Amino acid sequence: MNPIRYLHLDVFAAHRGVGNHLGVVTDARGWSDAQMQRFARWTNLVETTFLLPPSAPGASYRVRIFTPHKEIPFAGHPSIGSAHAVLECGLAAPVEGLLWQECGAGVLPVRVEGEGTDRRLLLQSPGERILATGSDAHPLFAAALNGIGTGTLPPALVDGGRRWWLAEVESEAALRAWQPDHQAIGALAHASDSMGLCAFARSGHADYQLVVRALPAGVGIVEDPASGAANGLIAAYIAHAEPHGPLAGGYTVSQGREIGHDASLTAHIVDGAVWIGGRTHTIVDGMLHWSDC
Repeated sequence: MNPIRYLHLDVFAAHRGVGNHLGVVTDARGWSDAQMQRFARWTNLVETTFLLPPSAPGASYRVRIFTPHKEIPFAGHPSIGSAHAVLECGLAAPVEGLLWQECGAGVLPVRVEGEGTDRRLLLQSPGERILATGSDAHPLFAAALNGIGTGTLPPALVDGGRRWWLAEVESEAALRAWQPDHQAIGALAHASDSMGLCAFARSGHADYQLVVRALPAGVGIVEDPASGAANGLIAAYIAHAEPHGPLAGGYTVSQGREIGHDASLTAHIVDGAVWIGGRTHTIVDGMLHWSDC
């Protein structure tokens, strides 16, 4: 297999070193499913993506997303990072400010704002369905939220590309200090076929209006430093529950400080459509030498 350009990215990062890691194989033509899975297992990143020519009409490119264990149809930070790689490598150009990403969730628009280090990419979430609401929506929910009080909105199980339990909690300070019971969250996740629990709190900070902690115990991850898909569901839920509230048009998210990161995500809500994005930085840009030998 000939050398292939490979990028290691820091996604949803206001500056380098505080976001979510992503590996991108920029030309996966000729790679089998097994080869992609083997490489994703070797990188041991939460997700690794593989770029391909589009097969759907109107798409700018196609992306396949792999965890170390399986392929998944959609995820937020791999989508934003892959779009960044497409632009950096000149694989496609935006048309009227949009790239169109083909993935397992369909063909989704990515909005390109700005240029260079100031460039922000925002992905339109694939839509959401509220499956259940209330603290009594599942018998295992109370144990998963043990040790922290709830906020204004009722908890909800929401599906949209990924399935998450969402819970507003009492305050930013309480959320940041909370010691989650990951075993209880894992039990809830497996019983409800969900990623896990995503807790959020409103904030009066000048730089962000929401604090988020994503705990995807359902896929074996303790805590995620920056979660595009989960934040898309939170934004959609807030817009649905409080259509005239102060956050209904969008806001900025702080995520990951509790595990040594400091991600910044932007939520825009326009005519009911949810866009989640932020900045991405290229950390490593090199050549990949990989074979099955």
